[in-house]
Amino acid sequence: MMRSHNCGELRLTDTTKIVTLSGWVQRSRDLGGMTFVDLRDRYGITQLAFNMETNKDLCMQARELGREFVISAKGEVVERSSKNKKNPTGEIEIVVQEFSILNVSKTPPFTIEDDTDGGDDLRMKYRYLDIRRNPVRQNLVLRHKMAIEIRNYLNNIEFIEVETPVLIKSTPEGARDFLVPSRMNAGQFYALPQSPQTFKQLLMVAGMDRYFQIVKCFRDEDLRADRQPEFTQIDCEMSFVTRDDILETFEGLAKHLFKVMKGIESITFDRMSYADAMKYYGSDKPDTRFEMRFTELNEQAQNKGFKVFDDAELVAGINATGCAEYTRKQLDELTEWVKRPQIGAKGLVYVKYNADGSFKSSVDKFFNQEQLKDWAIAMNAQPGDLLLIISGNTDPTRKALGELRLEMGKRLGLRKPDQFSCLWVVDFPLLEWDEEAQRYFAMHHPFTSPLPDDIEMLSTDPGKVRANAYDLVINGVEIGGGSIRIFDKDLQAKMFEVLGFSAEEAKAQFGFLMDAFQYGAPPHGGVAFGFDRWCSLFGGSESIRDYIAFPKNNSGRDVMIDSPSPVDIKQLDELGLKLNPATKS
Repeated sequence: MMRSHNCGELRLTDTTKIVTLSGWVQRSRDLGGMTFVDLRDRYGITQLAFNMETNKDLCMQARELGREFVISAKGEVVERSSKNKKNPTGEIEIVVQEFSILNVSKTPPFTIEDDTDGGDDLRMKYRYLDIRRNPVRQNLVLRHKMAIEIRNYLNNIEFIEVETPVLIKSTPEGARDFLVPSRMNAGQFYALPQSPQTFKQLLMVAGMDRYFQIVKCFRDEDLRADRQPEFTQIDCEMSFVTRDDILETFEGLAKHLFKVMKGIESITFDRMSYADAMKYYGSDKPDTRFEMRFTELNEQAQNKGFKVFDDAELVAGINATGCAEYTRKQLDELTEWVKRPQIGAKGLVYVKYNADGSFKSSVDKFFNQEQLKDWAIAMNAQPGDLLLIISGNTDPTRKALGELRLEMGKRLGLRKPDQFSCLWVVDFPLLEWDEEAQRYFAMHHPFTSPLPDDIEMLSTDPGKVRANAYDLVINGVEIGGGSIRIFDKDLQAKMFEVLGFSAEEAKAQFGFLMDAFQYGAPPHGGVAFGFDRWCSLFGGSESIRDYIAFPKNNSGRDVMIDSPSPVDIKQLDELGLKLNPATKS
């Protein structure tokens, strides 16, 4: 072994020991008679001491060490005269008796310290150097610990981890597939799985009863902070269960993770219908760490001569507690904020509920004090509060007001990263209508069961059918979701019919699943959690990239290995693919 100890474990109790350490040079300091080198490995940093008086040659050699040189050093553990209480090894140092350079290093393109001078692009290009930094390494350690805890917890309640195929069949529903051409089957393609959905259902037909997998999934979609083209799911399925059975089982997993990863003993899980989530928060993933729920004001605000309200489908507002002192400049800035294209509101009406009980609004020409007081009563406002109102068509108004609510929560410090609010959103619509395609699409996927009470409406009013589905939302982030599945072949055939599949198309795409259902499929359901999102939630970051060893950037590129990239023309020939002469692609 090139080391007897690591760079994070030696303490005062180890003094007088002769040890060997290996690692990377973090920094060196030449103080004339002494040279000090901070040696770093995955476990920590230990100070090496070189004395010019006792070993001049060794000290001179140490002064030649550059940042990130890989060295091995042997010496005696001694108590430091100048202790560093911030470092776990800061009470000792190693008086070096001999050392060797195992490898030299170029000067790195950014400082490998907690607070680095490297930008995102630079650090992603040199990700192997970025991982040497404590924050990134700790994120990957957190990910590792979570995976171990998840596997142990599910194993203890009889779940079995089963690997499912990575090269599968492309399906037309959902996000875009990544396609893989087949050399041995010219002109045909595999797809990389968006999820192991059909395979985990087949495992239930196979009698596996409780399945899980921490699995890579792939979606060819536009990226953002919480999306990557390849990501990791905690994928689970259970047989002979109801929705409540599944929610209780995975509340148990979530409570276990909160306890072991965050030290939080008591965490509660509320439930909210999709309809209420949209009505009161304008989102199917509401952040319930703070209130500020919507109040609909159609009754109080319409038919008073203010055309903006009178012509609107919906007039709704939020109560920003204690914000009546906002200046005109602040209110104008908020108005411009909601009018940005990504928010989409046409304007913002405000009402200040002054400390003396009077009201000052941006619509004083149209509404008197008594009418504004009616608004305040409806919104449970008190003197000192600020009412913010948006109107228009229902869906865009709710969306814009939801964004405004989140922004106000952020500005008022109500979205606290160390506070967790967990919520199951249930009773989603089963289907959503696409005007362009002039047909229904599955809101979740085609295998989601309708609520039993709504099954008859599949034939009469499909748009009103609710799904037996559920999402876990924590702090306004969708951590995962799932559903009770259709296990009856006739109901599954009806679902395909409503989605516009002909019998032939359904057979071509999903015949293998329909065939399996003829051999005694049990009632079953499941859930899939975004493992990367769990990690970022517990790590306190909004970006899942921080918890992936080698992530892609926002353009879906790996700038470190320069991928995706062109391939040799011979490879394309073998696959029966040809370059487009016009684009050379």
